[in-house]
Amino acid sequence: MTFYDDLETRSADAREAAHLAALLPILKRIDETADSCLVGAGKVQSLADLHHLPVLRKSDLSAWQKEAPPFGGIPTQNITRVFQSPGPIYEPGGNSPDWWRFARFLHAAGIGAGDVVQNTFSYHFTPAGAMFESAAYAVGAKVFPAGPGQTELQVQAAAHLGVTAYAGTPDYLGAILAKADEMGVTLGIAKAAVSGGPLFPQVRAGYADRGITCLQCYGTADVGHIAYETKAMDGMVVEETLIVEIVTPGTGTPVAEGEIGEVVVTYLNPDYPLIRFATGDLSAVLPGQSACGRTNMRLAGWKGRADQATKVKGMFVRPEQVARLVDRHPEVHRARVEVGHDGKGDTMVVKLETDGGQADTYAASVSEVLKLRGVVEMVPPGALPRDGVVIADLRDVG
Repeated sequence: MTFYDDLETRSADAREAAHLAALLPILKRIDETADSCLVGAGKVQSLADLHHLPVLRKSDLSAWQKEAPPFGGIPTQNITRVFQSPGPIYEPGGNSPDWWRFARFLHAAGIGAGDVVQNTFSYHFTPAGAMFESAAYAVGAKVFPAGPGQTELQVQAAAHLGVTAYAGTPDYLGAILAKADEMGVTLGIAKAAVSGGPLFPQVRAGYADRGITCLQCYGTADVGHIAYETKAMDGMVVEETLIVEIVTPGTGTPVAEGEIGEVVVTYLNPDYPLIRFATGDLSAVLPGQSACGRTNMRLAGWKGRADQATKVKGMFVRPEQVARLVDRHPEVHRARVEVGHDGKGDTMVVKLETDGGQADTYAASVSEVLKLRGVVEMVPPGALPRDGVVIADLRDVG
């Protein structure tokens, strides 16, 4: 077994010392910035002090960016691109090799020189396409920048170009393979690096039956790569250039090992530092080390959303969007979004408590406000549970 670099097998003490050495100059720079966005940055002398700093949430980032566009006064450098995610929230990008640090994941998935990667992540507005393209270059692979959609053309290109590896959402690979079967085309895809949605056990098993090794990673548009699966299949190893904490949602207080809490990331990138950024995702730290030999901490995978925001077909649906949907129609009292999976892709049912109205009108509003199509069910007032849940994720992620 080969590792991407020596960082993956260093001791915990060496890792902590390196993280602190990278963190302190970043905090000093932030503390010296006029109108510093991080109170108390200069008081951190060790990683143990980090949890005393406030947690940065997407809502905070969005508010800062409105006051000081595009990046909210965060001291950036070497930024060459600007991306936009729903919110809107703006994310920067740089041109240095593997700026978002996904190469470690591609290496763990066996992707490298000699591979042709069909990158089906979007290259527009959001940075996912650029993230995986720069990582593929870093491991020596060639890239077909396909982006999403036009599945028949995806099949034709994969066959003509001799594509050996796929990068994209877990479900879209299945769509490409199904279209290839329909067209009578044999593809040479043997490796898949997926993200942007849950990889369900039955989906992974289906790819394995076709001879495709499919591994997933975890990242966000704001901080890039966070953690990744290895072929040991024993959790997700945390990216070496980050500090990851698991905290009690709403407090920022670290939880005990093994307890589920919110993933908070300190992004040790001097070009765009984010300190204690709350991802909104729930996970837990697994005890011990991976059987693959990598020594960094491992996450137990995705365990839900701290803020109920849920990724459906690669797009987040947020509680505030559901509230806007209700506000559009005075006769609608409540709404509940139920997310499922039918073995092929994500499904979304939007249940509306209403005194009347037209299903077609509601469906149009769902598409416009939630940015996704879903099945609309009208139910009488009082029919939805009063449990505080507006987005129910009913998918079994194993």
